[in-house]
Order: sequence, then C-alpha cells, then structure tokens
Amino acid sequence: MQHLQLGDLLVKHNVLTSQQRDLVLEAQKTRGGPFGVIAEEMFGVSPNAVERAWAEQYASFAPTIDPRTYPVQSRALEVVNRRQAWQFKLLPLELRTDRSGNPMLLACTTQEHLVRALRFTGWKVGHQCQFILAEALPLGEAMCTHYPMAGMTAASIGDVMVA
Repeated sequence: MQHLQLGDLLVKHNVLTSQQRDLVLEAQKTRGGPFGVIAEEMFGVSPNAVERAWAEQYASFAPTIDPRTYPVQSRALEVVNRRQAWQFKLLPLELRTDRSGNPMLLACTTQEHLVRALRFTGWKVGHQCQFILAEALPLGEAMCTHYPMAGMTAASIGDVMVA
C-alpha cells in the first residue's frame, strides 16, 4: 500500500508547487516539526488546506467499514450524547485499552467529517481516539439505529458542515 505524503497532496491540490514542497522538506530536515506547520509559516498555506490534505492522507490508510453491521458497544455510545453524535457526524464503536493500558475510543466518521470529529474528540473524550471511516449513507443509517433523533435521517450525514 502506497502512503500518500502531505506535501504531495498539497501539490496535487495546487496549494504548493513542487519546489515549495521541496523547500518545506528541507526546512523540516533542518529544524524539525510538522510539514503542515512549516508550510503555513513559509508559504502562507491555510490551516484548512493542510487539514483537508491530512484527512485525505488519513483516508488512504484508514480502514473502511460498514457501521450498520459493526457490533457497537453500548458503553462506547455513552461517550457522546445524541446531539453531539449528529453534530460531529461521529459514531463511537468501542472502548478499548491501548498497549500501555490507557483507554482508547474507536469511532467511525466519514473522510469529509474526519477533521471536525477529531477536533471534537480531542476536547470531549479526554483520551486517545482512533477513527475508522465509512461512506455517508451507511454511517447515517447506523446513526439512526444507535442515536435516533427527530428530524435526522441517514441522508443527514451527507450534509458537510465547515469547521
């Protein structure tokens, strides 16, 4: 499996030129730090462009599931309330422990909502969160099953909200 590089994605989306990407890589080798932060500093790349490229990069290696058939743990559903789940297009699936024995939430969202869901879990959940991805309609159907809410349908997941 080929791993997409953030810089290559920014070039693909005409955010950076290949020469700018190479300059960021040189700076990264010299001083260290995340590629996206350096690109923002050196060339004024917007944080939103970096986040979109990061979500595409993540989607290139993240597993994709059908959340309608996934055995969702009821205790995982308690991590977020119904409104939060729909607002952030996020379906908690399992509470696990990582290799160090720390709690970790496994959650499902779409590639389009990944950045928003990640931001939300970062301040709400209080421990590590790992994401797997799904297509919008199956995620919406699973959300209707696990977090029924008046006015929300499976198609509601397709409504992309800008962060």
